Order: sequence, then C-alpha cells, then structure tokens
Amino acid sequence: MKKLFLSSSFSDVIDIFIDFQKDLKGKSVTFIPTASIIEEVDFYVDLAKKDFQKLGLVVNELEISTATNDEIERKLRKNDFIYISGGNTFFLLQELKRTGADKIIIEEVNKGKLYIGESAGAIITSKNIEYAKEMDSVEEAINLKNFEALNLVDFYIVPHYKNFPFEKSVEKIIEIYSSKLSLKPISNNEAILVNSDKISLKKV
Repeated sequence: MKKLFLSSSFSDVIDIFIDFQKDLKGKSVTFIPTASIIEEVDFYVDLAKKDFQKLGLVVNELEISTATNDEIERKLRKNDFIYISGGNTFFLLQELKRTGADKIIIEEVNKGKLYIGESAGAIITSKNIEYAKEMDSVEEAINLKNFEALNLVDFYIVPHYKNFPFEKSVEKIIEIYSSKLSLKPISNNEAILVNSDKISLKKV
C-alpha cells in the first residue's frame, strides 16, 4: 500500500499533512535536503525541518551527495517516514541514482512507508522528469544519464502553479506537455494525497 504526501510548499500545507498522517509524535523522518544544496534560495528546507520538529518528529538528516552507502541504506530503512525537499530536480535524481538511494526509496514506499515530497521531491515521484526542464536547469546534473525517475505515481506533478516566481515556467510546462502527460498542477496551498489507489487533491 503506497502512501505519499506531495506538495509545492510543505510549510503552507502543514494542516493537511497533520490530518493525513495523524500518528506523528515520536516518529522519525529521513530528511533529505539534497535538491537544495546547489540552490541560492533554500529557506524552505529550514522551515520544513522546524515544522517536523514542532510536530514531535525526530528529524534524521541525510545529505545523499556526501553520505556513505551504509548511512543511506540505514537511514532510509530505519526511519518511519521519508521526506525529500525542493531544489533542483535533476541534481536530486542524479544523486539518488548514483548512490542507489532511488531503489531503496522505491522499495520502502512500496512496502508502505510514508513518502513526503516537496516541489522537486514531489516531481521525482513521476515516471520521467524531463518535463521539469522548463523549471530547473538540467546543466546542474552533468552525470545524469536519463530522466527516468521513481515511478511511484502515474501522473506528473507541476508545483508552484500560479505562484511567484514560477508562473511562466509552469505555464510553459502545461502548454508543451498537457496533451502528452497526465499533469497535475498544484499551487503552494495545495497537496496531493496518495493512499493506496485513492488519489485526492486538498487545499488549505
């Protein structure tokens, strides 16, 4: 049974998350900020970390690009939830694939572990992230061989719909890909909840 919480801006939809996953206190989350480490703007990482701590979760950070394979496997398998932050989707996917973290995440989510994805962390749950070229620079991932992603959902999240500064890039994605892919544009005040075969869109 798959369980995913996908958002553009985690801090803006925290109330939806609390309603979705009621048993939080004392649980642990593998907190992956990797997508953000090459970005100039990364305030959302600290916001999410503080939000989890306020909810009573133990935040266990895992920076994929510098962690050992043992550390990656241990943290992804041991902790109750997996959270992946926003940032550059292509750099994120490159590092997940390079370390084999992608395969472990897929296994854990397919076994029922809750996956929390924010922006880039939500985009990589799709089958292929090529469409994100209109939003992120693929040049940040020079060792990424292809755009095949986690394939945890059969749709394609488009985060920050009608939110600054992504208005134009989101419209471009919709214009180019809406006839080819099952796009799901979501604003910063919305989240997509996946609970087994049930998919729902919630708004704050």
